[in-house]
Amino acid sequence: MSACISGSQDRSSTMSITDLFPEYATTSSIDTLRETEYSYLDAQDQVYLDYTGSSIASQSQHLHHASRLTSQLYGNPHSINPSSQASTHEVNSTRSRILSHLNASPDEYVVIFTQNATGAAKLVGESYPFTSNQRLVLTADNHNSINGIRVMAAAKGTKTTYIPLETPSLRLDTKKVLSALSSSSPSSKTQSLFKRVISGCIPHRSLPPLISSSSSSTTSSQKGLEPSLTIHSEKPHSSTSIIPSPSKKKKGLFGYPAQSNFTGIQHSLSLIPLAQSLGYDVLLDAAAYLPTSTLDLSLPTCKPEFLIISFYKLFGYPTGVGCLVAKKSALSKLDSRPWFSGGTVKAVSTGVQWHSMLDSQTPEKYEDGTVNFLSVPDVKFGLDWISKQVKMELINKRVKCLTGWFLVRSKALRHKNGREMIKVYGDTEDLNGRGGTVAFNILDAEGKVVDERLVGKESAAAKISLRTGCFCNPGAGEFALEIGKGVLMRLPALGVKALLTGRKFIFDDYIQMLGLPSAGAIRVSFGIASNAADVDRLVGFLENTYKDRVTGGEDLEKRESC
Repeated sequence: MSACISGSQDRSSTMSITDLFPEYATTSSIDTLRETEYSYLDAQDQVYLDYTGSSIASQSQHLHHASRLTSQLYGNPHSINPSSQASTHEVNSTRSRILSHLNASPDEYVVIFTQNATGAAKLVGESYPFTSNQRLVLTADNHNSINGIRVMAAAKGTKTTYIPLETPSLRLDTKKVLSALSSSSPSSKTQSLFKRVISGCIPHRSLPPLISSSSSSTTSSQKGLEPSLTIHSEKPHSSTSIIPSPSKKKKGLFGYPAQSNFTGIQHSLSLIPLAQSLGYDVLLDAAAYLPTSTLDLSLPTCKPEFLIISFYKLFGYPTGVGCLVAKKSALSKLDSRPWFSGGTVKAVSTGVQWHSMLDSQTPEKYEDGTVNFLSVPDVKFGLDWISKQVKMELINKRVKCLTGWFLVRSKALRHKNGREMIKVYGDTEDLNGRGGTVAFNILDAEGKVVDERLVGKESAAAKISLRTGCFCNPGAGEFALEIGKGVLMRLPALGVKALLTGRKFIFDDYIQMLGLPSAGAIRVSFGIASNAADVDRLVGFLENTYKDRVTGGEDLEKRESC
């Protein structure tokens, strides 16, 4: 998909979303849900555009939670009394429901409950058997929950290697992925293997064309626009796909996101079998991906050793519940836990400093303390509710339409002097290759980046919920803003200066040292209850607030942290 459009904002404003995206009309059932389950949005005159930060909960989810807790007594699951057994049953049935949602066999995968996706990443990082002979390979596009693993790896002598992003697409380059995983220039044999893996893998997204050649050409001639917006279909999975054999000698851990929380770019799931064939265990961050897409862990080409999920990202409630979905065959690699706690041991003694941990394939061994047994069952209800009321395929289709519509509208925004108003980061050529997240900056009439703090303040006054900053993804931000290593090398010097002077530096000091016009970007993201009116309101706000405006000199609060 491309947002390269000829035409003025005035022309695009006369169009409707179905002119360019006729498939949007097939998602009208979500409008009914918006009016019923999410009626509080319009009742409060709110525009919610931070679904990558958190989804929002339906009224049915809240009502079910209250009804369940007032009709059944739940107790600590570490017992055999009736209330304890009720909790145990709910927790175990929720584990099964999560595996079902991922189409994962309980014989192959296990669900370990954590506080959130970050807790799941920490569990892997602190327990993985890193050695000085292994490597941690990460993509530059990773949430800090994954980046932080490098500290635990370094403590065990493991080197971290980052795979850079391509600009301006902010996607991964095949050769650079191969080079990083191979520790050298990939051989012709390795490159051939990669091509075979890619050609045989099921695509991680699939959607019929939203714009047919006939409809797009008609619309273009009628409206005077020439959108090159396309959503192309991909080859279905073939049962004869070539699946490389995993290497027996483990080189370490490879971690990457299925979808960037910064740009919404989706990175190929084909990297999973590729990395495994080269000797790596794979940690897949699905926190930003699963709210609008599905994973099928029954496919031989999509079997990461570790998968992290945060459920409030999927359906808003409950908060404080995430999980690590792990291959049973990989669980033994997490045996070297740095401590033990209640529920993780078979037996422990204080007279003699001895303890015996639970078996490797027992999920409780990795759940520190009592799980959130009052909220865990709400995960099962949330998954059931989405599958019955909405279905993920419909959410995916609607979100792609809305994302494309916003990209079209934002690209058409211009100041009277002809300067563009919106700078979008990441690939805008392929809707199938991105989720419902768009990162951008606003440019004023002089071409300067509008300070994200100003946008945050003024959008909040307009009752628009969006996100500003670096979104806990420094790598994607560095490549988006084209901050080179030469500039970043100044940062350690600032830390030394802080030690010598005793001064407490804040985030603004780092921004000034790097010479950045802003502390990141603006992020909008669409989800289950989004509609075209939300896009209209956002675009109207951007145009009315920043068109022909020159910014600078505003009194803004200092940035204490990222």
